[in-house]
Amino acid sequence: MSAQWRDRTPALRPMTTAHLDAVMAIEVAAYPFPWTRGNFIDSLAAGYSARVLHGERGELLGYFVAMPGVDEMHLLNITVAPAAQGRGHARVLFDALLALCHAQPARSLWLEVRASNAKARAMYAHLGFAQVGVRKGYYPAPFGRREDAAVMSLQILPEGANDALG
Repeated sequence: MSAQWRDRTPALRPMTTAHLDAVMAIEVAAYPFPWTRGNFIDSLAAGYSARVLHGERGELLGYFVAMPGVDEMHLLNITVAPAAQGRGHARVLFDALLALCHAQPARSLWLEVRASNAKARAMYAHLGFAQVGVRKGYYPAPFGRREDAAVMSLQILPEGANDALG
């Protein structure tokens, strides 16, 4: 480990191509149908908002990629390493994403989540997201099938107002 990471608290940093080996290791461990390295490279090249969360020893704990739009932000990928889940890292990432929404400013935050991902859907509902639609056959599924996505949206309140949700 690099000496620069010793005795540091978790830190958020902009994602760069230098992070992609560690990002891909988490991505393939977390999902049966992971994003490709090309998906991440294209997102970075397009200038999308992307952050990585490093742990105290410099290990990568999680990341997100979001696409800014006119008055909105679209969360494309948010992932916490399976071994690091359940420790509040997703909330740190989400709070950083909310800060980006306020800085843009965005009035709403959108995402798609697998219809079968009850854990993620419950987390998003707890954060204040509402399901506003369904995208039929949006995600690949085993045996060449497709799975629906729940489309969820969060109204971005004035800075500090979303804090009351958590």
